[in-house]
Amino acid sequence: MNATAIPGRRRAAHGRIVLLAGLLCLGGCKMGPDYVRPSAPTPPAFKELAGWKPANPQNAASGEAWWTIYDDPTLDGLMKQIDVSNQTLKANEAAVRQARAALREARSGLFPTLSINGGVRGVPAGSGSRGGSSGDSSSSTGGSGAALSNIRAQYNLSAEADWELDLWGRIRRGIESEAATAQATEGDLAAARLSVQTQLATAYFSLRASDAQRRILDDAANAYRESLRITRNQYRVGIVARGDVAQAQTQLLQTEAQAVAVGVNRAQFEHAIAVLIGKPPAEFSLASAAMPRAVPVVPTGLPSTLLERRPDIAAAERRMAAANADIGVAAAAYYPDISLSASFGVASTAIGNLFEAVNRGASAAASLTELLFDAGARKARTDQARAAYDQTLAVYRETVLTGFQQVEDQLSALRFLQDQARIQARAVAAAREAERLEMNQYRAGTVAYTSVVTAQQTALNNTQTELSILESRLLASVNLVTGLGGGWSQSDIGIASKQEAPE
Repeated sequence: MNATAIPGRRRAAHGRIVLLAGLLCLGGCKMGPDYVRPSAPTPPAFKELAGWKPANPQNAASGEAWWTIYDDPTLDGLMKQIDVSNQTLKANEAAVRQARAALREARSGLFPTLSINGGVRGVPAGSGSRGGSSGDSSSSTGGSGAALSNIRAQYNLSAEADWELDLWGRIRRGIESEAATAQATEGDLAAARLSVQTQLATAYFSLRASDAQRRILDDAANAYRESLRITRNQYRVGIVARGDVAQAQTQLLQTEAQAVAVGVNRAQFEHAIAVLIGKPPAEFSLASAAMPRAVPVVPTGLPSTLLERRPDIAAAERRMAAANADIGVAAAAYYPDISLSASFGVASTAIGNLFEAVNRGASAAASLTELLFDAGARKARTDQARAAYDQTLAVYRETVLTGFQQVEDQLSALRFLQDQARIQARAVAAAREAERLEMNQYRAGTVAYTSVVTAQQTALNNTQTELSILESRLLASVNLVTGLGGGWSQSDIGIASKQEAPE
Protein backbone atom coordinates (compact mmCIF):
# COMPACT_ATOMS: atom_id res chain seq x y z
CA MET A 1 0.00 0.00 0.00
CA ASN A 2 1.23 3.45 -0.82
CA ALA A 3 1.98 5.22 2.49
CA THR A 4 1.34 8.63 1.01
CA ALA A 5 -2.25 7.67 0.23
CA ILE A 6 -3.13 7.10 3.89
CA PRO A 7 -3.27 10.79 4.93
CA GLY A 8 -5.44 11.56 1.92
CA ARG A 9 -7.89 8.86 2.88
CA ARG A 10 -7.94 10.13 6.44
CA ARG A 11 -8.66 13.64 5.19
CA ALA A 12 -11.52 12.30 3.04
CA ALA A 13 -12.92 10.35 5.99
CA HIS A 14 -12.58 13.39 8.20
CA GLY A 15 -14.42 15.48 5.64
CA ARG A 16 -17.27 12.98 5.51
CA ILE A 17 -17.50 13.02 9.33
CA VAL A 18 -17.61 16.81 9.40
CA LEU A 19 -20.27 16.82 6.69
CA LEU A 20 -22.35 14.24 8.59
CA ALA A 21 -22.01 16.22 11.82
CA GLY A 22 -23.10 19.35 10.00
CA LEU A 23 -26.16 17.60 8.61
CA LEU A 24 -27.06 16.28 12.07
CA CYS A 25 -26.78 19.79 13.52
CA LEU A 26 -28.97 21.13 10.77
CA GLY A 27 -31.36 18.28 11.47
CA GLY A 28 -31.99 19.83 14.88
CA CYS A 29 -33.30 23.03 13.29
CA LYS A 30 -37.01 23.66 12.99
CA MET A 31 -38.47 26.59 11.13
CA GLY A 32 -41.30 28.64 12.56
CA PRO A 33 -42.11 29.79 16.09
CA ASP A 34 -41.97 27.39 19.03
CA TYR A 35 -45.37 27.12 20.67
CA VAL A 36 -46.15 28.86 23.94
CA ARG A 37 -49.76 28.91 25.10
CA PRO A 38 -51.09 32.47 24.80
CA SER A 39 -52.83 34.12 27.71
CA ALA A 40 -56.60 34.19 28.02
CA PRO A 41 -58.80 36.73 29.83
CA THR A 42 -59.15 35.19 33.29
CA PRO A 43 -60.79 36.97 36.25
CA PRO A 44 -59.33 36.48 39.75
CA ALA A 45 -62.62 35.13 41.13
CA PHE A 46 -66.14 34.25 40.04
CA LYS A 47 -68.40 37.28 40.45
CA GLU A 48 -71.59 35.38 41.29
CA LEU A 49 -69.90 33.34 44.04
CA ALA A 50 -69.14 36.34 46.23
CA GLY A 51 -70.93 36.18 49.57
CA TRP A 52 -72.87 33.01 48.71
CA LYS A 53 -72.63 29.79 50.68
CA PRO A 54 -74.36 27.06 48.67
CA ALA A 55 -76.24 24.34 50.48
CA ASN A 56 -75.26 20.69 50.12
CA PRO A 57 -71.80 21.19 48.59
CA GLN A 58 -70.48 18.08 46.83
CA ASN A 59 -67.25 17.45 45.00
CA ALA A 60 -67.01 15.86 41.54
CA ALA A 61 -63.32 15.07 41.56
CA SER A 62 -61.29 14.53 38.42
CA GLY A 63 -61.74 11.05 37.01
CA GLU A 64 -64.94 10.35 38.94
CA ALA A 65 -68.47 9.98 37.63
CA TRP A 66 -69.82 13.46 38.35
CA TRP A 67 -73.48 12.39 38.29
CA THR A 68 -73.01 10.20 41.37
CA ILE A 69 -73.38 13.33 43.54
CA TYR A 70 -77.15 13.04 42.89
CA ASP A 71 -77.24 9.57 44.49
CA ASP A 72 -79.68 8.18 41.91
CA PRO A 73 -79.06 4.53 40.90
CA THR A 74 -81.33 4.80 37.84
CA LEU A 75 -79.37 7.78 36.53
CA ASP A 76 -76.11 5.91 37.18
CA GLY A 77 -77.32 2.96 35.10
CA LEU A 78 -78.39 5.17 32.21
CA MET A 79 -75.08 7.04 32.17
CA LYS A 80 -73.13 3.80 31.85
CA GLN A 81 -74.95 3.01 28.61
CA ILE A 82 -73.80 6.18 26.88
CA ASP A 83 -70.26 5.00 26.12
CA VAL A 84 -71.59 1.69 24.82
CA SER A 85 -74.33 2.75 22.45
CA ASN A 86 -74.45 6.51 21.86
CA GLN A 87 -73.90 7.18 18.15
CA THR A 88 -72.55 10.71 18.62
CA LEU A 89 -69.73 9.33 20.75
CA LYS A 90 -69.06 6.57 18.24
CA ALA A 91 -68.60 9.20 15.53
CA ASN A 92 -66.19 11.16 17.73
CA GLU A 93 -64.28 8.01 18.65
CA ALA A 94 -63.82 7.30 14.93
CA ALA A 95 -62.46 10.83 14.49
CA VAL A 96 -59.94 10.17 17.27
CA ARG A 97 -58.77 6.96 15.58
CA GLN A 98 -58.45 8.82 12.30
CA ALA A 99 -56.34 11.56 13.90
CA ARG A 100 -54.08 9.02 15.61
CA ALA A 101 -53.55 7.24 12.29
CA ALA A 102 -52.66 10.56 10.65
CA LEU A 103 -50.09 11.12 13.42
CA ARG A 104 -48.51 7.73 12.77
CA GLU A 105 -48.36 8.55 9.07
CA ALA A 106 -46.63 11.86 9.80
CA ARG A 107 -44.06 10.17 12.05
CA SER A 108 -43.20 7.71 9.28
CA GLY A 109 -41.75 10.63 7.30
CA LEU A 110 -38.72 10.67 9.60
CA PHE A 111 -37.57 7.28 8.32
CA PRO A 112 -36.36 6.06 4.92
CA THR A 113 -38.65 4.18 2.60
CA LEU A 114 -37.63 0.80 1.23
CA SER A 115 -39.01 -0.80 -1.90
CA ILE A 116 -38.31 -3.88 -3.97
CA ASN A 117 -38.99 -4.38 -7.65
CA GLY A 118 -38.79 -7.44 -9.85
CA GLY A 119 -39.74 -8.34 -13.35
CA VAL A 120 -38.88 -9.83 -16.68
CA ARG A 121 -38.49 -8.13 -20.06
CA GLY A 122 -37.50 -9.11 -23.55
CA VAL A 123 -34.06 -8.08 -24.87
CA PRO A 124 -32.33 -8.86 -28.16
CA ALA A 125 -30.19 -11.95 -27.94
CA GLY A 126 -27.20 -10.08 -29.27
CA SER A 127 -27.34 -7.24 -26.70
CA GLY A 128 -24.56 -6.89 -24.19
CA SER A 129 -26.78 -7.30 -21.18
CA ARG A 130 -25.55 -9.17 -18.15
CA GLY A 131 -25.89 -12.91 -18.44
CA GLY A 132 -26.66 -12.73 -22.18
CA SER A 133 -24.69 -13.98 -25.21
CA SER A 134 -22.88 -11.62 -27.54
CA GLY A 135 -23.65 -11.28 -31.15
CA ASP A 136 -24.83 -8.87 -33.79
CA SER A 137 -28.59 -8.83 -33.96
CA SER A 138 -28.43 -6.91 -37.22
CA SER A 139 -27.07 -10.01 -38.94
CA SER A 140 -30.31 -11.82 -38.39
CA THR A 141 -32.33 -12.35 -41.54
CA GLY A 142 -35.75 -13.48 -42.22
CA GLY A 143 -37.74 -10.38 -41.35
CA SER A 144 -39.68 -9.71 -38.18
CA GLY A 145 -40.17 -13.42 -37.42
CA ALA A 146 -36.43 -13.93 -37.27
CA ALA A 147 -36.07 -10.83 -35.10
CA LEU A 148 -38.66 -12.13 -32.66
CA SER A 149 -36.87 -15.46 -32.48
CA ASN A 150 -33.74 -13.65 -31.24
CA ILE A 151 -35.57 -12.06 -28.24
CA ARG A 152 -34.48 -13.35 -24.88
CA ALA A 153 -36.04 -12.89 -21.45
CA GLN A 154 -34.05 -10.82 -18.99
CA TYR A 155 -34.86 -11.22 -15.30
CA ASN A 156 -34.21 -8.37 -12.90
CA LEU A 157 -34.59 -7.77 -9.18
CA SER A 158 -33.76 -4.54 -7.36
CA ALA A 159 -34.12 -2.90 -3.97
CA GLU A 160 -34.23 0.85 -3.42
CA ALA A 161 -34.03 3.10 -0.36
CA ASP A 162 -35.01 6.78 -0.27
CA TRP A 163 -34.65 9.14 2.67
CA GLU A 164 -35.64 12.77 2.82
CA LEU A 165 -33.50 14.61 5.36
CA ASP A 166 -35.60 16.78 7.63
CA LEU A 167 -32.96 19.50 7.91
CA TRP A 168 -35.40 22.38 8.34
CA GLY A 169 -37.95 20.63 10.56
CA ARG A 170 -40.77 20.46 8.03
CA ILE A 171 -41.59 16.86 8.91
CA ARG A 172 -41.16 17.41 12.63
CA ARG A 173 -43.40 20.47 12.57
CA GLY A 174 -45.93 18.36 10.69
CA ILE A 175 -45.72 15.76 13.45
CA GLU A 176 -46.28 18.50 16.04
CA SER A 177 -49.35 19.63 14.15
CA GLU A 178 -50.79 16.12 13.83
CA ALA A 179 -50.06 15.35 17.50
CA ALA A 180 -51.84 18.50 18.65
CA THR A 181 -54.73 17.75 16.28
CA ALA A 182 -55.02 14.24 17.70
CA GLN A 183 -55.17 15.69 21.22
CA ALA A 184 -57.79 18.18 20.02
CA THR A 185 -59.97 15.35 18.71
CA GLU A 186 -59.63 13.61 22.07
CA GLY A 187 -60.79 16.86 23.66
CA ASP A 188 -63.69 16.92 21.21
CA LEU A 189 -64.59 13.37 22.25
CA ALA A 190 -64.51 14.33 25.93
CA ALA A 191 -66.59 17.45 25.22
CA ALA A 192 -69.11 15.40 23.22
CA ARG A 193 -69.32 12.83 26.01
CA LEU A 194 -69.88 15.60 28.58
CA SER A 195 -72.53 17.18 26.35
CA VAL A 196 -74.39 13.88 25.95
CA GLN A 197 -74.17 13.26 29.70
CA THR A 198 -75.58 16.74 30.31
CA GLN A 199 -78.43 16.13 27.89
CA LEU A 200 -79.18 12.80 29.55
CA ALA A 201 -79.18 14.26 33.08
CA THR A 202 -81.33 17.18 31.93
CA ALA A 203 -83.87 14.90 30.23
CA TYR A 204 -83.85 12.56 33.22
CA PHE A 205 -84.57 15.25 35.81
CA SER A 206 -87.18 16.83 33.54
CA LEU A 207 -88.86 13.41 33.24
CA ARG A 208 -88.82 13.04 37.03
CA ALA A 209 -90.32 16.52 37.28
CA SER A 210 -93.11 15.32 34.96
CA ASP A 211 -93.66 12.35 37.25
CA ALA A 212 -93.86 14.68 40.25
CA GLN A 213 -96.17 17.03 38.34
CA ARG A 214 -98.48 14.13 37.54
CA ARG A 215 -98.59 13.09 41.21
CA ILE A 216 -99.39 16.67 42.28
CA LEU A 217 -102.23 16.86 39.79
CA ASP A 218 -103.51 13.40 40.72
CA ASP A 219 -103.51 14.37 44.42
CA ALA A 220 -105.29 17.62 43.58
CA ALA A 221 -107.85 15.73 41.48
CA ASN A 222 -108.51 13.37 44.41
CA ALA A 223 -109.06 16.35 46.69
CA TYR A 224 -111.36 17.97 44.11
CA ARG A 225 -113.41 14.74 43.86
CA GLU A 226 -113.96 14.94 47.57
CA SER A 227 -114.98 18.59 47.20
CA LEU A 228 -117.37 17.62 44.40
CA ARG A 229 -118.88 14.89 46.63
CA ILE A 230 -119.39 17.35 49.47
CA THR A 231 -120.92 19.92 47.13
CA ARG A 232 -123.32 17.40 45.61
CA ASN A 233 -124.45 16.26 49.06
CA GLN A 234 -125.06 19.85 50.11
CA TYR A 235 -126.93 20.51 46.87
CA ARG A 236 -129.19 17.49 47.47
CA VAL A 237 -130.22 18.83 50.87
CA GLY A 238 -130.68 22.32 49.45
CA ILE A 239 -127.80 24.04 51.24
CA VAL A 240 -125.93 25.19 48.07
CA ALA A 241 -126.91 26.10 44.54
CA ARG A 242 -126.46 24.01 41.42
CA GLY A 243 -123.68 26.43 40.32
CA ASP A 244 -121.41 25.20 43.13
CA VAL A 245 -121.66 21.66 41.79
CA ALA A 246 -120.83 22.86 38.28
CA GLN A 247 -117.80 24.80 39.57
CA ALA A 248 -116.51 21.78 41.49
CA GLN A 249 -116.99 19.52 38.49
CA THR A 250 -115.28 21.99 36.14
CA GLN A 251 -112.30 22.29 38.46
CA LEU A 252 -111.95 18.50 38.68
CA LEU A 253 -112.14 17.98 34.92
CA GLN A 254 -109.59 20.75 34.25
CA THR A 255 -107.15 19.18 36.67
CA GLU A 256 -107.62 15.72 35.15
CA ALA A 257 -106.98 17.19 31.68
CA GLN A 258 -103.75 18.81 32.94
CA ALA A 259 -102.64 15.46 34.36
CA VAL A 260 -103.15 13.83 30.97
CA ALA A 261 -101.24 16.63 29.21
CA VAL A 262 -98.21 16.03 31.44
CA GLY A 263 -97.87 12.65 29.73
CA VAL A 264 -96.94 14.36 26.44
CA ASN A 265 -93.82 15.97 27.90
CA ARG A 266 -92.91 12.85 29.85
CA ALA A 267 -93.09 10.70 26.72
CA GLN A 268 -90.83 13.10 24.82
CA PHE A 269 -88.24 13.11 27.62
CA GLU A 270 -88.34 9.30 27.68
CA HIS A 271 -87.81 9.17 23.91
CA ALA A 272 -84.87 11.56 24.20
CA ILE A 273 -83.25 9.38 26.87
CA ALA A 274 -83.70 6.31 24.67
CA VAL A 275 -81.86 7.93 21.76
CA LEU A 276 -79.07 9.21 24.03
CA ILE A 277 -78.36 5.68 25.24
CA GLY A 278 -78.55 4.32 21.69
CA LYS A 279 -81.93 2.58 21.77
CA PRO A 280 -85.07 2.99 19.65
CA PRO A 281 -87.77 4.74 21.71
CA ALA A 282 -90.09 1.78 21.12
CA GLU A 283 -87.69 -0.49 23.03
CA PHE A 284 -87.21 1.71 26.09
CA SER A 285 -89.39 2.70 29.00
CA LEU A 286 -88.72 4.19 32.41
CA ALA A 287 -90.97 3.57 35.38
CA SER A 288 -92.25 6.50 37.39
CA ALA A 289 -90.16 7.37 40.45
CA ALA A 290 -89.66 10.13 42.97
CA MET A 291 -87.75 13.27 42.08
CA PRO A 292 -84.55 14.04 44.02
CA ARG A 293 -85.10 16.73 46.63
CA ALA A 294 -81.46 17.60 47.41
CA VAL A 295 -79.64 19.96 45.04
CA PRO A 296 -75.86 19.44 45.32
CA VAL A 297 -73.52 22.18 44.20
CA VAL A 298 -69.91 21.55 43.20
CA PRO A 299 -67.23 23.86 44.65
CA THR A 300 -65.94 26.03 41.82
CA GLY A 301 -62.39 26.91 42.88
CA LEU A 302 -60.44 29.60 41.05
CA PRO A 303 -61.41 30.71 37.52
CA SER A 304 -57.91 29.93 36.25
CA THR A 305 -58.47 26.22 36.88
CA LEU A 306 -61.34 26.30 34.40
CA LEU A 307 -58.77 26.45 31.58
CA GLU A 308 -57.59 22.96 32.52
CA ARG A 309 -60.94 21.42 33.44
CA ARG A 310 -63.06 21.99 30.33
CA PRO A 311 -62.42 19.70 27.35
CA ASP A 312 -63.73 22.23 24.82
CA ILE A 313 -61.16 24.79 26.02
CA ALA A 314 -58.42 22.14 25.86
CA ALA A 315 -59.47 21.20 22.30
CA ALA A 316 -59.41 24.85 21.22
CA GLU A 317 -55.94 25.27 22.75
CA ARG A 318 -54.63 22.16 20.98
CA ARG A 319 -55.91 23.41 17.64
CA MET A 320 -54.02 26.61 18.29
CA ALA A 321 -50.84 24.56 18.88
CA ALA A 322 -51.44 22.67 15.63
CA ALA A 323 -51.88 25.92 13.71
CA ASN A 324 -48.64 27.24 15.23
CA ALA A 325 -46.78 24.15 13.98
CA ASP A 326 -48.28 24.63 10.52
CA ILE A 327 -46.48 27.99 10.33
CA GLY A 328 -43.19 26.09 10.64
CA VAL A 329 -44.25 23.69 7.91
CA ALA A 330 -44.95 26.62 5.59
CA ALA A 331 -41.69 28.40 6.53
CA ALA A 332 -39.60 25.29 5.78
CA ALA A 333 -40.71 25.48 2.14
CA TYR A 334 -38.25 28.37 1.64
CA TYR A 335 -35.31 26.01 2.10
CA PRO A 336 -34.02 23.28 -0.23
CA ASP A 337 -35.15 19.68 -0.01
CA ILE A 338 -32.27 17.24 0.42
CA SER A 339 -32.76 13.52 -0.06
CA LEU A 340 -30.56 10.43 -0.18
CA SER A 341 -31.17 7.34 -2.26
CA ALA A 342 -29.49 4.00 -2.79
CA SER A 343 -30.28 0.99 -4.92
CA PHE A 344 -29.02 -2.53 -5.42
CA GLY A 345 -30.09 -4.79 -8.24
CA VAL A 346 -29.37 -7.89 -10.26
CA ALA A 347 -30.27 -8.67 -13.87
CA SER A 348 -29.66 -11.68 -16.08
CA THR A 349 -31.12 -13.51 -19.04
CA ALA A 350 -30.61 -16.77 -17.17
CA ILE A 351 -32.54 -16.97 -13.93
CA GLY A 352 -30.17 -19.61 -12.61
CA ASN A 353 -27.21 -17.22 -12.41
CA LEU A 354 -29.25 -14.13 -11.43
CA PHE A 355 -27.30 -13.62 -8.22
CA GLU A 356 -23.81 -14.11 -9.60
CA ALA A 357 -21.39 -11.28 -8.97
CA VAL A 358 -21.19 -10.32 -12.63
CA ASN A 359 -24.92 -9.58 -12.69
CA ARG A 360 -25.00 -7.27 -9.65
CA GLY A 361 -25.12 -3.51 -9.62
CA ALA A 362 -25.44 -0.82 -6.93
CA SER A 363 -25.73 2.94 -6.84
CA ALA A 364 -26.10 5.78 -4.34
CA ALA A 365 -27.09 9.38 -4.86
CA ALA A 366 -27.91 12.60 -3.05
CA SER A 367 -30.15 15.28 -4.46
CA LEU A 368 -30.91 18.86 -3.58
CA THR A 369 -33.93 20.74 -4.86
CA GLU A 370 -34.51 24.43 -4.35
CA LEU A 371 -37.44 26.34 -5.81
CA LEU A 372 -36.20 29.60 -7.31
CA PHE A 373 -39.45 31.22 -8.36
CA ASP A 374 -43.05 30.43 -7.43
CA ALA A 375 -44.80 33.78 -8.00
CA GLY A 376 -45.36 34.26 -4.26
CA ALA A 377 -47.00 30.88 -3.59
CA ARG A 378 -44.81 30.10 -0.54
CA LYS A 379 -45.39 33.49 1.01
CA ALA A 380 -49.12 33.11 0.45
CA ARG A 381 -49.09 29.71 2.20
CA THR A 382 -47.13 31.18 5.11
CA ASP A 383 -49.59 34.07 5.37
CA GLN A 384 -52.44 31.58 5.33
CA ALA A 385 -50.82 29.61 8.16
CA ARG A 386 -50.33 32.74 10.27
CA ALA A 387 -53.90 33.85 9.65
CA ALA A 388 -55.15 30.39 10.59
CA TYR A 389 -53.22 30.63 13.86
CA ASP A 390 -54.74 34.04 14.59
CA GLN A 391 -58.17 32.54 13.93
CA THR A 392 -57.60 29.66 16.35
CA LEU A 393 -56.29 32.13 18.93
CA ALA A 394 -59.51 34.14 18.74
CA VAL A 395 -61.60 30.96 18.93
CA TYR A 396 -59.63 29.82 21.98
CA ARG A 397 -60.14 33.08 23.85
CA GLU A 398 -63.82 33.15 22.89
CA THR A 399 -64.22 29.59 24.17
CA VAL A 400 -62.63 30.61 27.47
CA LEU A 401 -64.96 33.61 27.80
CA THR A 402 -67.98 31.45 27.00
CA GLY A 403 -66.89 28.97 29.65
CA PHE A 404 -66.72 31.71 32.28
CA GLN A 405 -70.12 32.99 31.18
CA GLN A 406 -71.70 29.55 31.56
CA VAL A 407 -70.30 29.11 35.06
CA GLU A 408 -71.38 32.59 36.15
CA ASP A 409 -74.86 32.00 34.69
CA GLN A 410 -75.36 28.82 36.69
CA LEU A 411 -73.89 30.27 39.88
CA SER A 412 -76.30 33.20 39.74
CA ALA A 413 -79.20 30.87 38.88
CA LEU A 414 -78.45 28.60 41.83
CA ARG A 415 -78.02 31.51 44.21
CA PHE A 416 -81.32 33.19 43.29
CA LEU A 417 -83.22 29.92 42.98
CA GLN A 418 -82.07 28.86 46.45
CA ASP A 419 -83.54 32.04 47.92
CA GLN A 420 -86.67 31.68 45.81
CA ALA A 421 -87.14 28.07 46.97
CA ARG A 422 -87.12 29.12 50.63
CA ILE A 423 -89.73 31.79 50.04
CA GLN A 424 -91.85 29.54 47.83
CA ALA A 425 -91.90 26.81 50.50
CA ARG A 426 -93.49 29.31 52.90
CA ALA A 427 -95.95 30.36 50.20
CA VAL A 428 -97.01 26.73 49.68
CA ALA A 429 -97.54 26.23 53.40
CA ALA A 430 -99.63 29.41 53.61
CA ALA A 431 -101.69 28.47 50.54
CA ARG A 432 -102.48 25.04 51.93
CA GLU A 433 -103.53 26.54 55.25
CA ALA A 434 -105.77 29.01 53.42
CA GLU A 435 -107.28 26.13 51.44
CA ARG A 436 -108.04 24.22 54.64
CA LEU A 437 -109.64 27.24 56.28
CA GLU A 438 -111.78 28.09 53.24
CA MET A 439 -113.06 24.50 53.00
CA ASN A 440 -113.99 24.47 56.70
CA GLN A 441 -115.81 27.80 56.34
CA TYR A 442 -117.62 26.51 53.26
CA ARG A 443 -118.78 23.44 55.13
CA ALA A 444 -120.03 25.76 57.88
CA GLY A 445 -121.89 27.77 55.26
CA THR A 446 -120.06 31.04 55.96
CA VAL A 447 -118.35 31.49 52.54
CA ALA A 448 -119.27 30.85 48.91
CA TYR A 449 -117.81 27.96 47.00
CA THR A 450 -115.91 30.38 44.74
CA SER A 451 -113.68 31.14 47.73
CA VAL A 452 -112.87 27.43 48.03
CA VAL A 453 -112.11 27.16 44.33
CA THR A 454 -109.82 30.17 44.50
CA ALA A 455 -107.97 28.83 47.53
CA GLN A 456 -107.58 25.39 45.99
CA GLN A 457 -106.29 26.78 42.71
CA THR A 458 -103.86 29.05 44.55
CA ALA A 459 -102.53 26.12 46.55
CA LEU A 460 -102.14 24.02 43.39
CA ASN A 461 -100.36 26.81 41.52
CA ASN A 462 -97.94 27.40 44.38
CA THR A 463 -97.18 23.68 44.67
CA GLN A 464 -96.49 23.51 40.94
CA THR A 465 -94.26 26.58 41.17
CA GLU A 466 -92.32 24.95 44.00
CA LEU A 467 -91.75 21.90 41.81
CA SER A 468 -90.69 24.07 38.88
CA ILE A 469 -88.12 25.82 41.09
CA LEU A 470 -86.75 22.46 42.25
CA GLU A 471 -86.45 21.31 38.65
CA SER A 472 -84.67 24.53 37.69
CA ARG A 473 -82.27 24.14 40.60
CA LEU A 474 -81.41 20.57 39.62
CA LEU A 475 -80.85 21.55 35.98
CA ALA A 476 -78.72 24.53 37.02
CA SER A 477 -76.69 22.19 39.23
CA VAL A 478 -76.14 19.83 36.29
CA ASN A 479 -75.12 22.71 34.04
CA LEU A 480 -72.72 24.05 36.67
CA VAL A 481 -71.03 20.67 37.10
CA THR A 482 -70.63 20.20 33.37
CA GLY A 483 -69.71 23.86 32.90
CA LEU A 484 -66.81 23.23 35.26
CA GLY A 485 -65.71 20.24 33.17
CA GLY A 486 -67.54 17.43 34.95
CA GLY A 487 -64.41 16.21 36.73
CA TRP A 488 -62.43 16.12 33.48
CA SER A 489 -58.74 17.13 33.41
CA GLN A 490 -56.20 18.00 30.72
CA SER A 491 -54.13 15.02 31.81
CA ASP A 492 -56.86 12.80 30.34
CA ILE A 493 -55.49 13.59 26.88
CA GLY A 494 -51.87 13.94 27.94
CA ILE A 495 -51.60 17.73 28.06
CA ALA A 496 -49.25 19.07 30.70
CA SER A 497 -49.66 22.57 32.08
CA LYS A 498 -47.88 25.15 29.92
CA GLN A 499 -46.49 28.53 30.74
CA GLU A 500 -48.68 31.21 29.25
CA ALA A 501 -47.20 33.87 27.03
CA PRO A 502 -47.95 37.53 27.72
CA GLU A 503 -50.91 38.83 25.80
